[in-house]
Amino acid sequence: MKSIKNIISLFALSLILSSCGMQSIPQGLNDVEAAWSEVQNQYKRRSDLIPNLVSTVKGYAKHEQETLEGVVSARSKATQVKIDASKLNGPEMKKFEEAQQGLSGAISRLLMVSEKYPDLKANTNFQDLQAQLEGTENRIAVARNRYIQSIKNFNNLITVPPTSWYNSLFLKHEKKPQFELAPEEAKAAQEAPKVEF
Repeated sequence: MKSIKNIISLFALSLILSSCGMQSIPQGLNDVEAAWSEVQNQYKRRSDLIPNLVSTVKGYAKHEQETLEGVVSARSKATQVKIDASKLNGPEMKKFEEAQQGLSGAISRLLMVSEKYPDLKANTNFQDLQAQLEGTENRIAVARNRYIQSIKNFNNLITVPPTSWYNSLFLKHEKKPQFELAPEEAKAAQEAPKVEF
């Protein structure tokens, strides 16, 4: 009789532990790491397109050396900032985001240069690279959204009972940081867009 009680107790305990985060928290952490890897993968894809874009523009826009050097420099800074998914924290995320925003700004300036050079805008290679870059920006947005969702799910697992109890007793995971807008982007997002005809 005592062994039956022990078996039932063991079964009940394993059932309780399995529903309290024993598996779901590590799975949530794996989802966060996978989503972060995809974000980095898409940023790398963008970074890999830049040398071809710069060399294409260079042939047409010889007077835009400062803009071209700015893109190369921003790309170099962006590729130097690497974050291990297991060590995601607020300051590291901010450094990563600042580097990527610097690169985005440099790319925008480079694409604006093309407006001055009709031959460049008509160049098939430039058009293909521009289309790939736009597609990559969309992929970055999708990857960031998936990362944001995985962070939300993980943070819920470690802060909402009953899984948070398991985390506080055994795992001690901290909340993961989300992407944040830079102050100037946040301000611009709050303002109504100006439409002129």
